[in-house]
Amino acid sequence: MKLLLLRNFVFTILQSGTVVGLIPFLIVEPKLNDMLTQQLKISHYLGMLIFTLGFFMMLICIRSFAIDGKGTLSPADPTKRLVIKGLYKFSRNPMYIGVLTILMGETIFFKSYQLLIYLLLIFIAFNIFIILVEEPRLRRDFGKEYLDYCKKVERWG
Repeated sequence: MKLLLLRNFVFTILQSGTVVGLIPFLIVEPKLNDMLTQQLKISHYLGMLIFTLGFFMMLICIRSFAIDGKGTLSPADPTKRLVIKGLYKFSRNPMYIGVLTILMGETIFFKSYQLLIYLLLIFIAFNIFIILVEEPRLRRDFGKEYLDYCKKVERWG
């Protein structure tokens, strides 16, 4: 179990950390000093709230992958069991929704059109990956169980 938690931590830093941390930082970095010296406004608090919601969604999903799925969020180390409990009762992709929510919070906090464009590109990339890679793998790995799940729960909830 400790090794599984460590693998989840590493993949979270490498994958999610890059998507919601490193790349957004590189996008806003030229303006960061000016932005962070401003007084906080309602939009900043709203951005922080949305970011926090997305962050907790992501953590809940990572926990579900480890505990219920016996795997990680990474396609390189996928779950051994189909995860259909918790947030996965409402959406087949709450992990992606959590990541997109984090990016939305960052976009609002920094009032950045560049981050908004990045958010839209990530949403498109997620859809392509889900449809072309993830869903075929889940059908292959979990068969009827996954097909039944798809009948009950929508892709984006």
